[in-house]
Parts: sequence; C-alpha cells; structure tokens
Amino acid sequence: MDDLETRELRYFVAVAEELHFGRAAGRLGIAQPPLSRAIRQLERRLGVQLLDRDRRGVALTDAGSVLLREARAALDAVAAAARRTRRAGDLKRPLVLVTKAGASHELLQQLLDAHANEPGATPIEVLLCEVGEQAQLLRNGRADVALMHHPFDDLAGFDTEDLCVEGQVAILPAKHALATRDQLTLADVRDVPDLPIARWPRLDGSYPDGPGPEVHTQSQLAQLVALGKTLLVIPASSRAWQWPEHVAVPVVDAPNVTTVIAWPPSSHSPAITSLVRSAAGLRDTALPAPTG
Repeated sequence: MDDLETRELRYFVAVAEELHFGRAAGRLGIAQPPLSRAIRQLERRLGVQLLDRDRRGVALTDAGSVLLREARAALDAVAAAARRTRRAGDLKRPLVLVTKAGASHELLQQLLDAHANEPGATPIEVLLCEVGEQAQLLRNGRADVALMHHPFDDLAGFDTEDLCVEGQVAILPAKHALATRDQLTLADVRDVPDLPIARWPRLDGSYPDGPGPEVHTQSQLAQLVALGKTLLVIPASSRAWQWPEHVAVPVVDAPNVTTVIAWPPSSHSPAITSLVRSAAGLRDTALPAPTG
C-alpha cells in the first residue's frame, strides 16, 4: 500500500531534521513513544529502513534521504493548495510578489509603477526575503510571483519570463586597496588573503568550502564588508543596499545574470497574467546593458 498520510510525513520530517526522537516529539507536541511507533509503522509499510538508530543517535539512510526530500515537497504542495484555495476565495486580496531584499530595486520600482497604471490592476504586496528563499515561498503558496536570478536561484518547475541581463560587481570595503580599481577580474577577487569571499548557502542549505565567513542575511553581509572582513560579487542592480563604507567595482569577466519573473505553472490567475505582461513590457528599458 503506497498511500501516505500527511501526518506520517510531518512526523518523519521532524525526526529527519532533528535526528533525535525526543526533540522531534517536542517540536510536534506529542509524546516520544507514539512518534517512534509511527516511524516504525511507516518503515514497515514502505518496506525500507528510513533511519539508522544506535547509541550515538539517529542517521538517515539513503531511502530516508529520498523520503525527506519528497516529503518536504509534498507537504509544501499541500500547504500551497490550502493557501491558494483560501486566497482564491478572497477577491480583494493583493497579489504577493517576493524578491530578495535589495535586489533589482530599480526594476521592482518600475514594475510596480507600470502595473499600477494598468486598468483594474490588482494591488501588489511586496514580500522581501533573504537569498535563495523565493523558490520555497512560491512552492508553499506564501507568494504568487517572484523576481529571481539565473543562474543563482532555483527555477526548477516554474514558468518564467526573462526581464533583463546585467553584469556583476564586487562589493568591497571602501578602505581596501582593490576599491581604488576601475575594474576587476574574478582572479583579482579570489583568494585575497586579507579579504576572503563571503560564502552563501547552496540550494540544499550546505556551504561551499573556503576561508570566507558563512553568511545568512543581507544585513549580516553588509556589516562584515564594512568591517573589512569579506567581499562579495553580486548583480550590479543589487547595489541598492550598499553602505557608505562600501565600494562597488565592475567584475568584467563574471558571468552575466538574468533577472526573471517566475510563477508556479499551476497558477492561472488573471492577476498574475497581468503582472507578467507588465513585467515583459519593461524588458528592453528596465536596466542598462550588462558590463563586461
């Protein structure tokens, strides 16, 4: 029998993320014995071992890793279905557009202005997030559309419309020697002994190896750059959050970045269609040509 209940998936995800039955039970608000029984029952029904248990703790098996990935997606889909259904019944609700804080600021302002001028335009609520969070917010139904960046963001499974292409800049401490340059190359900014490149989490949440600090938020990153602890390379339009203690220098051989508007393919809302149409109308005028 292959049918799985959302309750079982929630139980398994909690254990798989905590790797500890006691903490998972506390997170779920249930006692540990019924949680353990539920996981054993799930393993019997699927005919595979999901968790390795020994005195040192709990670890995922290969099968468990697959179920964790699939269970997260399934639970997101169920939550998204509920949120979208509720919002579909509210004809006065705004359209939620999610974007990274500080990213594509000029384009975002142009898009909001252009859409507001459309007859009968649905109001737009802007949801600002941290790096890499747009995809999750689209998938779980908390957002309707997103501004995202290829090749950095996870666009898998979304419909997209390309809006503009731009170059990248290095954000440096204003007092650093590299900040006096008119342009830089990737070789110039890699392995700078006194200024390692900041490390953002990958799509799976892990961090690449390197000496640079692990960063989680834009504000954390901005302060580390101002303190002379790190540098980063970002799309030129993301300079909106640049501090006075920062300098932006073009990186002439960095890959160009494409800003897209993205939405779930299951969405057939006239409001989304109207917003995408407004965004596409800005394609040739939103930003200058890429550098480099």
